[in-house]
Amino acid sequence: MENTPNTVSKGKTVFVSAGDVSGDIHAAHLVEALKELDPSVHIIAIGGPRLKELADEFILDLASQGVLGFVEPLKKLPLFAKLIKQVRHIFQTQRPNAFVAVDFYGLNHQFLNAAKAENIPAYYYVTPQVWASRQYRAKQLAALTRKMYVIYPFEPEFHKARGGNAVFLGNPLLDNMPAAKPKNFEVSDPKTHAWKLGLLPGSRHGEITRLLPIFYQTFKEVCKEFPHTQAYIFLLPNADEQIFLKLMGEQQLPAHVHFVKETDYKLRSQMDFLLACSGTATLENALLGVPMLVAYQLFWPTYIIARLVAKVKYISLVNLLADKPLVQELIQMDANVQHCADITKNFFAHPERLASLHKKLLELRASLGQPGVAKRAAADILGDL
Repeated sequence: MENTPNTVSKGKTVFVSAGDVSGDIHAAHLVEALKELDPSVHIIAIGGPRLKELADEFILDLASQGVLGFVEPLKKLPLFAKLIKQVRHIFQTQRPNAFVAVDFYGLNHQFLNAAKAENIPAYYYVTPQVWASRQYRAKQLAALTRKMYVIYPFEPEFHKARGGNAVFLGNPLLDNMPAAKPKNFEVSDPKTHAWKLGLLPGSRHGEITRLLPIFYQTFKEVCKEFPHTQAYIFLLPNADEQIFLKLMGEQQLPAHVHFVKETDYKLRSQMDFLLACSGTATLENALLGVPMLVAYQLFWPTYIIARLVAKVKYISLVNLLADKPLVQELIQMDANVQHCADITKNFFAHPERLASLHKKLLELRASLGQPGVAKRAAADILGDL
């Protein structure tokens, strides 16, 4: 049952801040739910194109900056300093009733400090995964937020032990995802079957630059043994296809290769196997029940720092949630064409392995709650105010 407040104060101003593509999507769902529950709510936002469409006042498309890691954000310091100053001014002059941070710890942490200084109630929707690295940040979040809406069932206990008020209302990805459908991997001849191989090289420029050439060459290697395989390369809706072709070393798209720009997951759910960049996409794949391998390459200085601060055994959300290696992970030098091709060909040669992994991924989905997460969080925030 959704926790909808009995009475909702009218005319509230809520400042929402998201900093990347997935955060923009989650924040947009939350804003839609806020406006549905209280049509008079006034939204000020920092985020991406989805938030820009919904906000009454839009400050900056931060999601398009594509900032990731420890070293790369240094290049954006002048922009960030100016933005922090602007947000402080808005807090001081417009006095929003609430500030809602969505993922993206770096800048949102600065905004939370500014909200605290002005006694503006702050909430965190899709709390950063501080349990994975730099756990000291959990105490900082506890001191700066009135409530955190976490996305994994084990997180409330983690934050409670560090003084945080955290609740699990379900994983917000469930609000975006279609229901998973059972897949049939029985084929008469694996060698002649028209396998559907999906390539998800990431959403940020650095990820795509590093992984797309590897994934595309993997597809070409797989075709040597499974010649009828079709490749589907998943792009963001606003992606420049010419950049992708250049990274692939192609002048035009070959016959068995397809670019996909979708928001409904219809084609992705039909894939037999996926080569996926580590990140939110891996959990999306799991919710769809699509078998995959997970690869990741970071800028080397960023990778070295990440190794020093990481407190987890796995890089993929799927394996972290399962607490075991459900899907194979390839990191840095191991994320190469030979390894990706060998793993993919092994799955295609043994369809029963695809069926087994598909079943396990669907079991994982069941642990993440039910759709309607954004509406439950919006109702809770409005009720709290």
